[in-house]
Amino acid sequence: MTGPALFTLLSHWRQHRFQLAALIVGLALATALWMAVQAINNQAKASYARAENYARQIDRPSLVPTSNNSLTLSDYVRLRRSGWKLAPILEGRIKVADQTIEITGIDLLSPPQIPGLTPSETTAQNGTLLIAMLRPPGGLLLHPQTAKLVAAEFPKITLHLSAELPPGQVIGDISVVSRLLDAPDRLTRLIYLSPAPPSPSALQALPEHIQFEAAGASRIAPGTLTESFHLNLTAFGFLSFVVGLFIVQGTIGLAMEQRRGLFRTLRCLGLPFQNLVVILAIEITIIACVSAFIGLIIGYFIAASLLPGVAVTLSGLYGVEVDNGLTLRPQWVLSGLAMTLLGAGIASCHSFFTLWHLPILQAPSTQARGQQVLRNFNGWARAGVGLLGIGTLSLLLWGGLNGGFVFLGCLMLGTALLLPFCLWHILQAGQRLTRHPLGHWLWADARAQLPGLSLALMALMLALATNIGVGTMVSSFRVTFSDWLDQRLTSELYVTARDDTQGAALHQWLAQQDLRVLPIRSQILRDQAGQITIYGVLDDPTYRDNWPMLEAQPKVWDRLAQGKGLLVSEQLARRRKLSLGDTILLPQGWPSTVLGIYSDYGNPHGQAIVSMAQLLRNAPQVPNQRFGLRLEASDVPALIKKIQDRFDLDRESLVEQGKIKAASKRVFDQTFLVTDSLKLLTLGVASFAIFTSLATLWSQRLPQLGPVWAMGVSRRTLAQIDILRSLLMAGLTALLALPLGLVLSWALLVVINTEAFGWRLPVYLFPLDWLWLVTLSLLAALLAALLPAWRLFRLQPSALLKVFSSER
Repeated sequence: MTGPALFTLLSHWRQHRFQLAALIVGLALATALWMAVQAINNQAKASYARAENYARQIDRPSLVPTSNNSLTLSDYVRLRRSGWKLAPILEGRIKVADQTIEITGIDLLSPPQIPGLTPSETTAQNGTLLIAMLRPPGGLLLHPQTAKLVAAEFPKITLHLSAELPPGQVIGDISVVSRLLDAPDRLTRLIYLSPAPPSPSALQALPEHIQFEAAGASRIAPGTLTESFHLNLTAFGFLSFVVGLFIVQGTIGLAMEQRRGLFRTLRCLGLPFQNLVVILAIEITIIACVSAFIGLIIGYFIAASLLPGVAVTLSGLYGVEVDNGLTLRPQWVLSGLAMTLLGAGIASCHSFFTLWHLPILQAPSTQARGQQVLRNFNGWARAGVGLLGIGTLSLLLWGGLNGGFVFLGCLMLGTALLLPFCLWHILQAGQRLTRHPLGHWLWADARAQLPGLSLALMALMLALATNIGVGTMVSSFRVTFSDWLDQRLTSELYVTARDDTQGAALHQWLAQQDLRVLPIRSQILRDQAGQITIYGVLDDPTYRDNWPMLEAQPKVWDRLAQGKGLLVSEQLARRRKLSLGDTILLPQGWPSTVLGIYSDYGNPHGQAIVSMAQLLRNAPQVPNQRFGLRLEASDVPALIKKIQDRFDLDRESLVEQGKIKAASKRVFDQTFLVTDSLKLLTLGVASFAIFTSLATLWSQRLPQLGPVWAMGVSRRTLAQIDILRSLLMAGLTALLALPLGLVLSWALLVVINTEAFGWRLPVYLFPLDWLWLVTLSLLAALLAALLPAWRLFRLQPSALLKVFSSER
């Protein structure tokens, strides 16, 4: 009997094709957004794994120069002759198409084991890869994605492709790389090849300008840096999935209620209740598998369209390169299938529970279902208050990034559970205050429809609150970032020389032109806590008047110029828990007292500022190639021409302030494209939830509409009231979503952003953006109500008259 019963139950969907389409589309959309996020995260993590594997091979115990010195080929030869087993490494960066490429030179005749030296694809036609890379004019090994960038930059160099190397990394023989970097005698470090650690006597015999550094002393894993970003993406995907499940739960519940008469008949024919539940479970499993397949296809294309934006975000914020090519991976496919089945099961549980407790022989009645939901409103509200309490306690007691995300999750779910309770009482108050009969009926009818619309309205509130919260965060960041750029980029022109010799000549010539020249010189220090970039600055009004200070001691710039301390970036201060007057651990000779803390957005590493005299005293060999020039903006074009004529610099080496700001803002906008896309997708799913709820429930309203029509209210008026009711519910939901969105934005800016990135942003309010979102939600509700209203307007009077002959 199980087989015929299954086909009998499935026949319901032939008569209610729109419900089936809504169920499949809702589940597919929820699955698609979840799969898209998982695909992006898996693609990024695969790139991290390649980068980690590469870093482990390169970042070994090494001999490195001390902070005040450099390493040369003669040092390498002398140490090899004294018995050290070493491999020379030369590292540098090249700028190609506004992107930074890391280039590493190794001795290919005796290299450490490097991933990618046996590539699956290579352009070498004759002999081995080693011979091909050593044959003049030399070769470079790199990822195919990187090859597209550098092919035009080095047309005479042979490029060998390997997908085993991370994007943005290039390997070549040290002779080739030294020529490309114009560093014929310089080395970055010497990898220690012996398996046993060096003896104390060998370490003591090292020259004073060379020190031994353990593996991983300054390396920060890219997966650690980007953990919060991927956690944000996962939260977005999960939120979209939950919003989509509201569609599924509502549609399944309605289908269960509509088939109650069929259930009664099957039970009377002898079908056991357990078999009925099994059949329904098989039915929802079939639908879930079909939806998962559709969601996989949609999710793949969504991920493929969002992945370039994510790659730009990770590169811009963290300096991590991600492969732009999306690969179909079993991890995110199985994750999507499991989430679809789990979501469908969770969405069906309430319907199964209701079916278990309601008398199976009771006639079909939407009122029975409505009364059951209404009785749950108070319970939902109590659960919502409990979740809000748990979230608040997690933030106060647990704290950190995990506590912040627990707070956000409890906040969103708790307020969603409170929504029906709040709407019920608001509608009740409106009904009491209205004296006009049709107005009174409008409020009462809205209350009657609230049980059927509550899940869709929850989805709308979550989507709107997310849009408000994330939109406020991004807009606050944009305003802060723009102001910060205006403070940091004060020089009208930035010039970069080819080398230190040209830099010294350029500096002398610029000073003769009666210009204010601000050298940009820095030294990188590394310790177990990470790297610190220390900049030297002149005592100039440019810094005194514009530098973005968050906290500072009195007469901070005077004390800095006197060498009595240093300024630290906000990230460094938070990471090492530094306050004004504290001491930071630096090598001997560097100032260590914290005089001030300044903002430095978008930088994963810590920074500090000392006086230029202090920098040159501790690191006299720092590069002298970059300069900021203060002059009238109208004089910039003429000065650029003079510099090019005298020093033969490329146009890319002379950059105006406006171009840097414009490029930075373009990167910023590109960074948040993925966030904007996910916000719109989430709002679209919520709008579809309202549409499906109204479209599937409209026929259930005929028993309420028939008597009103019979009393003389035209179908046109009823259709208009129906639209007005939809706008009323969406408007009230939007107003309740506003405070939730503001709390969400506060949590993102003050809690999550501070823990994840190391800086705190001020909260700015954007009422026009809120008005636009409320208008958008009302438009979505209007479009969702048009089809039911049109069907009501076109409904034949005979259909309304049949209401009075119905058993209801």
